[in-house]
Amino acid sequence: MKSRLERFFDFESRGARWRDEAIGGATTFLTMSYIIFVQPALLAQAGMDFGAVMTATCLSAAFATVIMAVWANYPIVLAPGMGENFYFVFGVVLATGMIWTEAMAAVFYAGIIFVLLSFSRVRKIILDAIPDVLKTAIGIGIGLFIALMGFQNAGLVVKNPGGLIQLGDLSQAPVLLSIGGLLLTAMFLARRIPGAIFWGILATAIGGVLLRVVHLDGFVSLPPSLGPTFARLDWTPTIDTAFLTAVFVFLFLDLFDTTGTLAGLGKRAGYFKEGRLPRAQRAFAADALGTVGGAVLGTSTVTAYIESAAGIVAGAKTGVAALVAAALFLLSMFFAPLVRAIGSGVVTAEGVTLYPITAPALIIVGALMIQLVRDIRWDDPTESIPAFLVAIGMPITYSITDGLAFGFISYPLVKLASGRGREIHPALYIIAVLFIVRYLLT
Repeated sequence: MKSRLERFFDFESRGARWRDEAIGGATTFLTMSYIIFVQPALLAQAGMDFGAVMTATCLSAAFATVIMAVWANYPIVLAPGMGENFYFVFGVVLATGMIWTEAMAAVFYAGIIFVLLSFSRVRKIILDAIPDVLKTAIGIGIGLFIALMGFQNAGLVVKNPGGLIQLGDLSQAPVLLSIGGLLLTAMFLARRIPGAIFWGILATAIGGVLLRVVHLDGFVSLPPSLGPTFARLDWTPTIDTAFLTAVFVFLFLDLFDTTGTLAGLGKRAGYFKEGRLPRAQRAFAADALGTVGGAVLGTSTVTAYIESAAGIVAGAKTGVAALVAAALFLLSMFFAPLVRAIGSGVVTAEGVTLYPITAPALIIVGALMIQLVRDIRWDDPTESIPAFLVAIGMPITYSITDGLAFGFISYPLVKLASGRGREIHPALYIIAVLFIVRYLLT
């Protein structure tokens, strides 16, 4: 006889088993748990409290994942997204001078808009307006940007006084530690070890302790206080071009990140019925509500993780697997000393702060995202050139926003010049004009 929980999560029709759900949830958690270490290390560079961000990361991941599990009944886990967090730090706070409380307000209002879009036809109109090639190029560009930051955080590249960047000092202990961690994580991936990035981070941390690059002051403690970040966003921010641009880009990134992830996972798990994903609105709403809740807690955009595919392959079929992952995120809050040791920076003799433990993970994530290049039609200049401009524009301008602008302005212009203007959705012209106006006003 089926239990009430088994009936609620539809075990029978999905062929689910408790053991598979538990293993699937744990597998997904291990595969994406690097965000627990990376997120506070990144947002600390924007002036945020490391411990509070760590707690906010775990709580927001658990909050959004429980909504996904219970309301949409998918084994999909959510957490603060890679790419969105880079834009928060380097595209908003450091690039515009906006303080983190204002940037968090932009995340919050983007989340509110996303909630409204989740239940309207506007979401479909926007998605239809953006060509697939630009959606793909955005992922490539963010991957290259993340990889560049990984190289910088590792000390593998440094600023070149006469140019852009140059090779760093490979004799320094933190740099050597990062190189070793990168090679070890790549080996774990090559051997298809579940949670390869997570284990790579831990192995690099152990090496750091042995080399006395990392100082560990314990393993277990009470979760760090949320006080420094909870509800500290600027509720009445200055509405100017920089703020509106940030809201737009946060919304844009979250919208397409979620769309791509849900589509990919839905196809992999066989959830689509007659070309449509059941309960798609609920899944989008879980993502959007996670972003709103995360901003209040004190972390950047929350989104669905493609790493959930690892849990699906391991046998996860229902929201129970997501509940298991959510519980593990909550448990992780009690390992703050370990997270702090792994995510804290190391100051070199030159006064440069490096992040040798988490840097290899960023490089690996960038390498995984660059695989999207295979989906671009390189033989069609009207597709490949705008895609290239987006992808290369993000790292060389040090700005996700400017990379987006390169693509959204060039795509309609190249199409029009080739006599193929009819292929462009009218809404894309509006987006292109908005980007042009942004540059004229700044």
